[in-house]
Amino acid sequence: MDKKELEQMLKSVAEGTTSVDEAMLKFKEAPFEDLGFAKPDFHRGVRQGAAEVIYGAGKTPEQVLKITKSLRENGQKTVLITRMKDDAAELLKKEIEDFSFDELSRVGIAGSLPEKDGRGKIVVATGGTSDIPVAEEAAKTAEVYGNEVVRLYDVGVAGLHRLLGHMDEIMSARVIIAIAGMEGALASVIGGLADCPVIAVPTSVGYGASFGGVSALLSMLNSCASGVSVVNIDNGFGAGYLASMINHIE
Repeated sequence: MDKKELEQMLKSVAEGTTSVDEAMLKFKEAPFEDLGFAKPDFHRGVRQGAAEVIYGAGKTPEQVLKITKSLRENGQKTVLITRMKDDAAELLKKEIEDFSFDELSRVGIAGSLPEKDGRGKIVVATGGTSDIPVAEEAAKTAEVYGNEVVRLYDVGVAGLHRLLGHMDEIMSARVIIAIAGMEGALASVIGGLADCPVIAVPTSVGYGASFGGVSALLSMLNSCASGVSVVNIDNGFGAGYLASMINHIE
């Protein structure tokens, strides 16, 4: 159950179409299930407005499958799985009819995408093509949470005219996710152009002195452009989640 479903249930009680006892029974259902190796959280959507996500790295295929089925059986219509391994994806394809997997971003989705109910558009921009796996993790996360996403890929500072050719998308966005490796300059440039919050994502793309994304991270943290916040290296999921929260503020 998420916040919308809770609101609908309360409205139905007020309208007399659902009894108080029926509503209480629904709400009293166990907020989690103990699988031994995991405790899927069924009430996270009520508490936080966004249902639980499965972090696939470090889990066996069977564990990912059991957690996914547990969440689905307890009312979660769409389950997002990040950092999936190929063997886990193959197992879920066999066992779950409406499961899809994107090899580039390593993102799996069980269920269909919800209706877009965000207040505006989320723009996901990358410095280069090599940043796209992280960008797709961010974009798919935002889409799972009901947002319209505009992708602007390979618009980095090595050819600034490519970014400036998309000023309409930049100026009409409600949130922008700027994803870049190397020196991470894209976030500052976009931050100096846009009138909305910018979420910067440093990636581990770059030569030796980029230190696996630390160079981009420090550049983004030291951005002189106002309104730029920074998530961790390669954390596309975190950026997509935060962007969705901003895009759903009334």
